Amino acid sequence: MSLIKSISGIRGTIGGKPGENLSPLDIVKFTAAFGYWLIRKDGNRKVVLGRDGRISGPMVSDLVANTLIALGIEVIDLGLSTTPTVEMAVTAESAAGGIIITASHNPKEWNALKLLNAAGEFISGEDGAEVLALAESGEINFAPVDKLGKRKTDQDHMQQHIDAILAHDLVLPAKIAARRFRVVVDAVNSTGAIFVPALLKALGVRESDIIMLNGDVSGQFAHNPEPLPENLMQLSSEVNRSNAELGIAVDPDVDRLVLVCEDGSMFGEEYTLVAVADYVLGKRKGNTVSNLSSSRALKDITEKHGGQYFPSAVGEVNVVKKMKEVNAVIGGEGNGGIIVPELHYGRDALIGIALMLSHVAESGKSLGQLRRTYPDYFINKNKIELQSGVDLAAIFDKLAVKYKSQPINREDGLRIEFDNGWVHLRSSNTEPIIRIIAESNFETAAGHMAQRLISDIRECL
Repeated sequence: MSLIKSISGIRGTIGGKPGENLSPLDIVKFTAAFGYWLIRKDGNRKVVLGRDGRISGPMVSDLVANTLIALGIEVIDLGLSTTPTVEMAVTAESAAGGIIITASHNPKEWNALKLLNAAGEFISGEDGAEVLALAESGEINFAPVDKLGKRKTDQDHMQQHIDAILAHDLVLPAKIAARRFRVVVDAVNSTGAIFVPALLKALGVRESDIIMLNGDVSGQFAHNPEPLPENLMQLSSEVNRSNAELGIAVDPDVDRLVLVCEDGSMFGEEYTLVAVADYVLGKRKGNTVSNLSSSRALKDITEKHGGQYFPSAVGEVNVVKKMKEVNAVIGGEGNGGIIVPELHYGRDALIGIALMLSHVAESGKSLGQLRRTYPDYFINKNKIELQSGVDLAAIFDKLAVKYKSQPINREDGLRIEFDNGWVHLRSSNTEPIIRIIAESNFETAAGHMAQRLISDIRECL
């Protein structure tokens, strides 16, 4: 069991000992530190709160809300929501920041506090360090009884989010409606079951053509909630069985989008961003950004359209920072995370759905035909669980020496370029593991590169 503090928030398993897991004491401790840090920044005492459909969500939400109230903060509680909806609500409410209660793709025993600044973006590493230092110092002043905050529920932001998507100039509801898509949605028993059908109907997909899988918001995930091919066999089978044009899978907080083609094959989580970027860059020229673990296909597509591609360290906050630096028109991560800056600087599966359906509708192609227009790269993703106390930096140093004749990037872990592809090794922001990601234009080569580095890591361990 683990408690992880990173740029992805305060994340851990529910239950167990304080300081080792995400216990009630830890929830109060880090919420209080964040709330007090916000107050000290500019005196704004308003925070937006939302959660995904996890079993522990109501308990964690009450602890967070009441801790903020004890600081004298007004809590705008969206209840069941999505990460991108909360991000947009922070700016709409002119709040000091936001807290999203979600452990994203982690299994049901996990939960987390994702922390947002006044721009509705994840707080930076520097800001996060200040919050953590404040939590450890305990130097926090709570409000007296006559200056306690209050909690206000607000159910309007889902519609505001959908309205903003419909207003985007590259979203084409009339063309989507004319294609009469039949869509299967795997909502993994979380808030995608509320938000994705509402969006599809607003885009012109008939209710009778929306087939829901795992559509009760119970938090009892019907399968591992990470939208990887091995977890989407039910979705693939249902697309075939129902003669649907496509399948849609989202993670529990609806910031990752993965698609299934009309024949039940995987479109590929790496290619969600590639396809959306192709559509966007065909309408407006510009640069793109993805992280160092994402497919080379985005670079190929960007250069085809006359733009320039830039890599960033892994983590949404790092992608956003690089997008702003290079004025990117589209960006994201190869896990199905799409960032459309004119909507907001955050991964958003809902705008991804709208742009993908617009792209498919306008192209006149099926989803499978569209996928075949993109360059073929094969990504092999592995992970090694870590024992506490492992010195990853020392391991990466040894491997950098071993492969010193190859081009190496140390911006985020260790990325090694080979003649036929690349391998990226890094510690996860969300789990106690090393991720090993390899890519090549040959599937066997990607697998061989990954296994070679896994053997090297195990030897170092």
